[in-house]
Amino acid sequence: MKARAAIFTLIIFLTTVAASGQSYIVDIVRDSARSDRFTGGRITKAAVSPGDGDVRITINLPSFQLTLWQGGKELGVYPIGTGKADFPVPVSLRRATSIEWNPVWIPPSSDWIERSSTVKPGEIILPTDPRNPLGKIKIPLGYGYLIHQAKGPQDLGNLVSHGCVRVLQRDLYDLTEKIIAARDIQISAGVLFEIKRTKKTLTAALEPAIPVEITYDTMVVEAGELAIYPDIYNYQKNTVDNLRDELRSNNIDDLRFSDARLRSLIAAATGKNKYVVGVATLRSGKTPITGRSVPVVQTRPGPGAAIR
Repeated sequence: MKARAAIFTLIIFLTTVAASGQSYIVDIVRDSARSDRFTGGRITKAAVSPGDGDVRITINLPSFQLTLWQGGKELGVYPIGTGKADFPVPVSLRRATSIEWNPVWIPPSSDWIERSSTVKPGEIILPTDPRNPLGKIKIPLGYGYLIHQAKGPQDLGNLVSHGCVRVLQRDLYDLTEKIIAARDIQISAGVLFEIKRTKKTLTAALEPAIPVEITYDTMVVEAGELAIYPDIYNYQKNTVDNLRDELRSNNIDDLRFSDARLRSLIAAATGKNKYVVGVATLRSGKTPITGRSVPVVQTRPGPGAAIR
C-alpha cells in the first residue's frame, strides 16, 4: 500500500507541475529512488550516453545521498550536507533550471539574513567577494533553494545549510560535466578549464529543466538490505508501524517480530550511523537478528563512486 499510494501521489503532483510549468514545495511521502521496489534490487551503473537528455537527480535526505540518473541507470552518487534543523531541505519535486559557475549570491529576505551584520537581503555578492558562500557552482532549484559547493568534507552527512544541498567541489564538477555531456550542452573543455581556474561567471540553461526528486525515506530496502537511517529532522518517521509497513512491502513477515524487537532495531540507527540488516536474515525469522551499524557517509575514493 505504501508504494502504490506514494506513486499515486507523485502522478498527481507531476500532472500539476506539467500543467503549470512551476516548481512547488510540497510534502510528499515517497520512497527513495534507490529502493529495491523501484530498482528490482539491482542498480545498473553506466557511463554517460552523450546526447541522451533523459537525466534526473534524486536526493534522499536521511541517507545524505544525491544520485544522477540517465535512462534509469546510475551515472554517479555523491554524499551531501543538508539544511539545519531550523532550515530543512523541503521534501518535494523540484526543477534544476541552470548551472552557474562562479555564481553571484543574492541573499534572500530571511530572518537569518536580517540578523547578519555582513550582508543585506537583495545585495549582489560577486564570486570574487569572500562573503559569497556558494563556491564554484550553483544549481538553482527554485524559491531560493540551491545545490552548491560544500565548505569541505566536514559538511557531508551533517545539517549545515539554510535549506540548500551542499556537495564537494570535485563532485559538483563531476555531476555537472556529466549533465553537460548528456544534454549535449556546447561548452568546450577549454572554457571549462578557464572557469575552474578563474572567477569568471558562466551560466548554462537546462532546457527542459532536470527533475530533482527530494525524498525523506528513513527505512528502505536497498540491494537486498534493510537500512534504517536516523530521523535527522525528527519527523517521527522511525516508528514500529512504519517499520512493519516497510517489512510487509518487501514480503517480509513482520509478525515474526515483537514491537520490542523492532524498537531495538530502530534504536540502533543513531548519531551518524545507519543500521543495516540483510533481507534474507529477516525473512528467515531467526533470532537474534544479526545486523551492523555503519556510518551513513563513508570516505569515498573519488567522484561519483557508490556509497554503501
